Amino acid sequence: MKDKKLARLRRARKLRGKIARQGVSRLSIHRTSQHIYAQVIDETGSRVLAATSTLSPSIKKEAKNTGNCEAAALVGKEIAELAKQAGVESVAFDRSGFRYHGRVKALAEAAREAGLQL
Repeated sequence: MKDKKLARLRRARKLRGKIARQGVSRLSIHRTSQHIYAQVIDETGSRVLAATSTLSPSIKKEAKNTGNCEAAALVGKEIAELAKQAGVESVAFDRSGFRYHGRVKALAEAAREAGLQL
């Protein structure tokens, strides 16, 4: 189990290095079996500009199950709205080493549809 996690963290570190060289804000996600978390982090990597997850009350009300693609899409839509309020229009998508598939893909596509440029 540890090897799988270490491999994911290695992929994440490699991706974050590329994003840091671009010098743009990033939309970082984290996925567990029950929840998905998203946060927009500024160019320096020191400040979180917007954050939400399936644990937030507004999403918990709408989604009956928090570990599926529908809930991830709700998180994507909400993070896009919060990012726009914070003055961020374009971000780099940091998938934290997770495959671009399923809930990760649903979150990214919902954020794009809500007007965030990934």
